[in-house]
Amino acid sequence: MPEYYPFNPDPRAPREAPPANTCDSQFHVFGDPDRYPPRPEAPFKMPSATIDAALKMHRALGIERGVIVQATTYGADHSVVLDALEQAGPNYRGCANAIALKERDDGYIEELHAAGVRGARFTFRKELGVGLSPEEFRRAADRLRELGWYVKIQPEKNGILDSVELYENLDIPVLIDHLGRADANLGVDDPNVQKTIELLKKGNFWVMLSLGEKISTRGHPWDDVLPIARAYIDAAPDRVVWASDWPHPLSKSPPPNDAELLELLYRYAPDANERQKILVDNPAELFGFNR
Repeated sequence: MPEYYPFNPDPRAPREAPPANTCDSQFHVFGDPDRYPPRPEAPFKMPSATIDAALKMHRALGIERGVIVQATTYGADHSVVLDALEQAGPNYRGCANAIALKERDDGYIEELHAAGVRGARFTFRKELGVGLSPEEFRRAADRLRELGWYVKIQPEKNGILDSVELYENLDIPVLIDHLGRADANLGVDDPNVQKTIELLKKGNFWVMLSLGEKISTRGHPWDDVLPIARAYIDAAPDRVVWASDWPHPLSKSPPPNDAELLELLYRYAPDANERQKILVDNPAELFGFNR
């Protein structure tokens, strides 16, 4: 039995097609290690999860837009994202790994911007090995303000509370990934959920409705994450987005068919107007797509 499972290679269509211009707000791409060498200490490598495989999944689900988020596998070398953005075309944006703001010069950052990168992801999962010190974080946030980019937060496994003081007072857009890494056993009473709701009320914070299948402790069909997602939608219906998180790195059980994750979003938001906001209008606002 493998330590981690690969993505489902046969995506199906969802029960109901999503609205036109639906955006997958986070997916990762990988490639041939001879062309895109992983950093030696990378905790995972998924060379079969190419941009071609990602676009196949998007076509099956009816997704027309997306944000390619640099995997920690490649550190500050964004070659795989730059090539994927060129192949995917103008309906796609990129999100850099924030380590690039420490290790690369302004010319490289400008190259990322020209290619369609509009944000940088900061990870607080220490085992991934690409974290920044508090001072480096502050310098990076200042650079993002100059660029007009958003801050993207990957919380620690136990949520946002250990790191939130670094970014809770930022005055630029901040996107918190993966339901804030809520504790499904505590539900909306989880202090991480309450803190995320508090941040959402500031007006410049966003939350990504993703990873429900892993945050759930009850398993399929992941009913225990519904109240958490619903609380975020109710708190800030104009600042929630959805993502597949394909190809589901570090999955300790076989990932679902990605259509099931879109259908989970339909359960979070049964109203068509809410789905339009979450899948189309909100990501267009945050990532700079045409409305």
